[in-house]
Amino acid sequence: MNRITTLFNIKYPLIQAGMVWVSGYKLASAVSNAGGLGLIGAGSMYPEVLREHIRKCKKATSKPFGVNIPMLYPNIEEIMKIIVEEKVQNVFTSAGNPMTWTPYLKDNGITVVHVVSSTKFALKAQQAGVDAVVAEGFEAGGHNGRDETTTFTLIPMVKEQIKIPIIAAGGVANGNGMLAAMVLGADGVQVGSRFAASTESSAHDNFKKIILDTKEGGTQLTLKELTPVRLIKNKFFKDIEELYTHCPTVEDLSGLLGRARAKKGIFEGDVDEGELEIGQVAGLIHEIKSAETIVLDMMREYEFAKKQVANFLF
Repeated sequence: MNRITTLFNIKYPLIQAGMVWVSGYKLASAVSNAGGLGLIGAGSMYPEVLREHIRKCKKATSKPFGVNIPMLYPNIEEIMKIIVEEKVQNVFTSAGNPMTWTPYLKDNGITVVHVVSSTKFALKAQQAGVDAVVAEGFEAGGHNGRDETTTFTLIPMVKEQIKIPIIAAGGVANGNGMLAAMVLGADGVQVGSRFAASTESSAHDNFKKIILDTKEGGTQLTLKELTPVRLIKNKFFKDIEELYTHCPTVEDLSGLLGRARAKKGIFEGDVDEGELEIGQVAGLIHEIKSAETIVLDMMREYEFAKKQVANFLF
């Protein structure tokens, strides 16, 4: 047991990230059943769709699970009402000020974790009363911090400043990465990209396949004038790069991005015109596995790596 397994009453200090168009109830419940903490990604769900996924997740697992909520969501009040009505026990918030909703969630008996990309925001989250933070390095896929701080440097710096538990995210896809994060000061890890390429992921098979095909250097952070996002270098990404050669305005970038680009790529499988959000660690993902296999493989690798390090040191 450690601070994360105790906080969530789970077997392993391993959280599956709540990803748009990827993590519905099937993935969340499978991870929870395997001993981690599965998260439903609310960012791509209408309120009543989220309610449906929460109810189906309850039927699919008796273990703890949670919901990830980007706080810039347009229907945030309705989403938070559903969270309370459905008695969700764990909420991971992101993309917003934790002071806005943490007191409301805590007053309703909910464990709250906030995603941060810097020590400054980790301190603000702690002051807001959250139970833990996810400290996410810029290796991570999807929307990201502007400072481009890597996981390797972010975790120990956050550890120096806060007292609440830290969950490391960004660049973790196996047991070796998990051990490294823990040695740096994390109490647990949040894993996204590895679970995006799982059988229970709701992503399109085309997207899963392109994750397997992505090598070192195959992703890049872009669109910093809007919201920084790490994407696979597909045709859409190259269109962005071409637009940058003409000194685009924010309006130009927004116009190219349009609406539902992530849905087009991740959920509908248009790997040319879609926004393909994945982390740098995709280069270590070589096959599609079940969520249970991913969890158990990571924990076996983690325990083996610990023994190897102990033998090396002593």
